[in-house]
Amino acid sequence: MYDILHNLLEDKKGGIIFTCFGLYHLIYILIGICITTCLIILIKKKKIDAIKTINIVLDIAIIMYALDFFLMPLAYGEIDIEKLPFHACTCMCVMSFLSRHIKKLDRFKYAFAMLGLISNMIYFFYPAGVMWHAVHPLCYRVIQTLSYHMVMMIYGLLVLIFERSCMNYKEMKYDLVVIVGMTVWALIGNWCYNGMLEGGKLYNWFFVVEDPFGIINHDIAIFIMPIITPCAFLFVTFLIYLININIKRILIRNKTLKEK
Repeated sequence: MYDILHNLLEDKKGGIIFTCFGLYHLIYILIGICITTCLIILIKKKKIDAIKTINIVLDIAIIMYALDFFLMPLAYGEIDIEKLPFHACTCMCVMSFLSRHIKKLDRFKYAFAMLGLISNMIYFFYPAGVMWHAVHPLCYRVIQTLSYHMVMMIYGLLVLIFERSCMNYKEMKYDLVVIVGMTVWALIGNWCYNGMLEGGKLYNWFFVVEDPFGIINHDIAIFIMPIITPCAFLFVTFLIYLININIKRILIRNKTLKEK
């Protein structure tokens, strides 16, 4: 049984290789756009309930994340430590799920969804981690990784559109707390796990110990990335607030003009 599952799930090398913005990546993106669009239309037409749909999408994401830990040993012969929830992509899935079941975390559920949306969207459109493995576009590694990030991205978009449609800048305090908390959590993960394996592998969770673009020297990056990364995510969050609030103002102004 192990051999059958391993042959089915293992990385497929040779032949077609998954590349960023290659044909298969564009197909994954198109699938994500189509699913998101269909769900938005169905919710708008009240064919399906918004809150129930959002919860189901999140449940799918957490199941995919948990199931991956059981399938990784069959696919790769080991559990990939990098899949631990020290990246925003994975941590926000866990925290979003907990925030919908633990009352004390409820106030942060939109901030979790926002950071999850930004981080998963970045990875979905630029899946560098998958490209490094140079595997077939239809192997388990690619399908699981792209599908998971797609589902988390859809969850974040649905929350933004249907649950958090009216924003105000005062709410950014929750986003600030979540981003700072994510930074501290990622630093703990990096300090605990970096260098523990043979070869001293660097995980760089949440990009707080190394510049992902390789521009900043490592000796400097380790001190400034814990500042640059949260500031970058906070800036993107601010832009989303800015766009949302201005769209709301335009809609209100147009509605007022029509009533006159």
